[in-house]
Amino acid sequence: MRGFLLNRLSQSLVLLLIVSVIGFVVLNLIPGGPLAQFGLDPSMTQDDLNRLKEQLGLNRPLWMQYLDWAWRLVQGDWGHSFRDGAPVLDVIGRHLVATLLLMGSSTVIAIAIGTWIGIRGATHRYSVFDYLATVGAMVALSIPTFWFGLVGIYVFSLRLGWLPAGNMYTIGDGSALNYLHHLIMPSIVLALVHVAIWSRYMRTATLDVISQEFVKTARAKGLSERRILMKHVVGNALLPMITLAGMQLPSVLTGALVTETVFTWPGMGRLFLDSLGYSDYPVVMGLLMFSAILVVLCNLIADIVVAIIDPRIRLS
Repeated sequence: MRGFLLNRLSQSLVLLLIVSVIGFVVLNLIPGGPLAQFGLDPSMTQDDLNRLKEQLGLNRPLWMQYLDWAWRLVQGDWGHSFRDGAPVLDVIGRHLVATLLLMGSSTVIAIAIGTWIGIRGATHRYSVFDYLATVGAMVALSIPTFWFGLVGIYVFSLRLGWLPAGNMYTIGDGSALNYLHHLIMPSIVLALVHVAIWSRYMRTATLDVISQEFVKTARAKGLSERRILMKHVVGNALLPMITLAGMQLPSVLTGALVTETVFTWPGMGRLFLDSLGYSDYPVVMGLLMFSAILVVLCNLIADIVVAIIDPRIRLS
């Protein structure tokens, strides 16, 4: 088990290093560079830009800039925003709760509905429900998230008036019910694609377990189909789903970026787009590294949980 953990941890550190190098180089190769926004100020002269470049250390070779940034990152200094001078971690912290709330609620919806659809589709193979679930999954995977969001706003906000069109809460009303009311539509829109993915994987995993010898033995002993399903099939089919949950986090983050933009949700995705448009490179790099760390940690936790539950992985 110790060797397994050390192996996963070393892989995670190497992955974070690669992500940081690629992200830093790509951002600095963008036309205009980190000072692009300052160059739009008509009162800013070339001497002022050169002075800023020297103050920020941007006149040094790129590899020296990266090493300095990486060293400060390890020490907990993620830099300061070009926009207002606030520490990057404080800027991210102000938007983190909104993103975690949206991602958490959509993930719970996707897992609950997708698991049920996948299990029912496997136990009723080639039925009308199975065909409808397959077609629905293909439709959800084929249509972009922003389209579902715009249709939801048009139908449920503009036409029916049941749900708010955007934002996280109504100004002047900070009740939990108001937050929940605003959360319903963006969380469902974000969950749609992941329901389709989760249901397909769950169906395949359930069919694989149903064909195993121990399930046939349970049937031969006279156990009811419901008891076989709940006691022997579901638990084993969920094992690969734990790994899938960790692997799906990058797509959830990507979907959150689009969903937050459509619904003006004040999360990390919207912050990323705003910072990118403002050329606020410290915040952009901070968000990139924070997201990468979050993804790596979730995958690491998922691997550990699977190794603890499944002795075959732990012993191998």
